[in-house]
Amino acid sequence: MKKYILIFITIVGTNLQAQNLDSFFKDANIFFKANVKHGKVAYDAIHKNPERLNALLANAEKISVKESDAKNYQAFWINAYNLSVIKGIIDNYPTSSPLDNKGFFDKTTYSLAGKNVTLNDIEHKLLRPKFKDPRFHFVLVCGAVGCPPLISEAYLPSTLNAQLEAQTKKAINGNFLKVKKNKVSASKIMEWYKEDFTMNGTKEIDFINKYRNEKISDNAKLSYFEYNWNLNKQ
Repeated sequence: MKKYILIFITIVGTNLQAQNLDSFFKDANIFFKANVKHGKVAYDAIHKNPERLNALLANAEKISVKESDAKNYQAFWINAYNLSVIKGIIDNYPTSSPLDNKGFFDKTTYSLAGKNVTLNDIEHKLLRPKFKDPRFHFVLVCGAVGCPPLISEAYLPSTLNAQLEAQTKKAINGNFLKVKKNKVSASKIMEWYKEDFTMNGTKEIDFINKYRNEKISDNAKLSYFEYNWNLNKQ
């Protein structure tokens, strides 16, 4: 009898976790659609009515995700990162830049999926080293204009790969690069995380050409332009 009770409890617990995760993705999708437009965030409106954001993060605190369940895990932590950035801005609002707030990335903690984590923990401990996917840099949005744009929808496990591809292509063919003849100037992101863009013996130009419509010469000279840390505000 005890065996069957344990199985029953396990099944119920698993179902509840799945429901919580599905609810989180659904509510996150609604939130981003309502508050993000053309990559800019409606911080004024969220600051006046933060209830939906706070409820989302309260739900995220109770969620359980496993690294082995890669799509759910990655989608959860990408959304959790972007929502936490917005929460960090709102908690310090009005502000002109995330950098105006001491410890924004490495000291302020958020209670998510049973962990107390900083934004840097999510990016540099829970995502980058575990999956070694440079496309994360195009979906983790730090609240600044220099970041690749935040999309007005949640990242979902069922569409995650397509979303990662789309955002990477959008950045590489957009403001992430400045190309003039044989000279290429890239966002500082490519300098800060050069190891992510040169894995397995590839060059940065190789990564760029994988996603760029108009290919760049292998001999192109690569430099980096300054990062715009101004707030990505509507």
